[in-house]
Amino acid sequence: MTSAQPVRIGGNTALPARREPLTLSTSDGLRLVGELALPAGADPRATLVCLHPLPTHGGMMDSHLIRKAAFRLPALAGLAVLRFNTRGTVSEAGRSDGRFSEGRDERLDVAAALDLCRSRGLPEVWVVGWSFGSELALMYGLDPLVRGAVLISPPLRRARPEHLRAWGESGRPVVCLVPELDDFLRPPEARERFAAVPQAKVIDFPGAKHLFVGQADEVLDAVVAAVAPDLPTPLPRTWAGEYETRKVTIVDG
Repeated sequence: MTSAQPVRIGGNTALPARREPLTLSTSDGLRLVGELALPAGADPRATLVCLHPLPTHGGMMDSHLIRKAAFRLPALAGLAVLRFNTRGTVSEAGRSDGRFSEGRDERLDVAAALDLCRSRGLPEVWVVGWSFGSELALMYGLDPLVRGAVLISPPLRRARPEHLRAWGESGRPVVCLVPELDDFLRPPEARERFAAVPQAKVIDFPGAKHLFVGQADEVLDAVVAAVAPDLPTPLPRTWAGEYETRKVTIVDG
């Protein structure tokens, strides 16, 4: 639909983009369901590889922050957004092959996503991991292609000290978005744990919980500020022009 007057950008508002359903192929022969969203009328200025929360607790490529990034950021920030279901994970788009492996074999899933970015020549690649996805970013995202990492609600339960040291030694930017009321890692402890990454920036979100319900706008602002600091934030909250309203079915895996 098209609106001549600005309308509020809601949770199901999909702004214009070139959206391509795709399949990632892993080196162990699995096919992963995914989507690449590109700016509608221009080349992307940077690329987000989005890694979703724990699939055994409902995480998938449609988890709300990741879905909203794909729906909004190609139009509002000129970013490419790659999202996909890790092995064994299901969403409305379908189920990826394989089985959840507690973050071990998922290294091949991350590699497949980065290989696609490499083959497509996508620019300025950042890994953006949420919860379990932040662990995958820390453990497997330090690829030569990757410019930096944004970690949303990082629990630091699987990532080990050597992963943090490696990011610290790389000098690449690491931005941590940490809820004040997180179930796993709150800002004071996050600053202690991320001291091993001298360049890491820990951003507090007062009043927020692990899932950032009701605070997606602020999270997306922080992601954009990290990967494209030349763009003004906060991002627009309204849109005039073409858009879609997409009711996303949340699939129980």
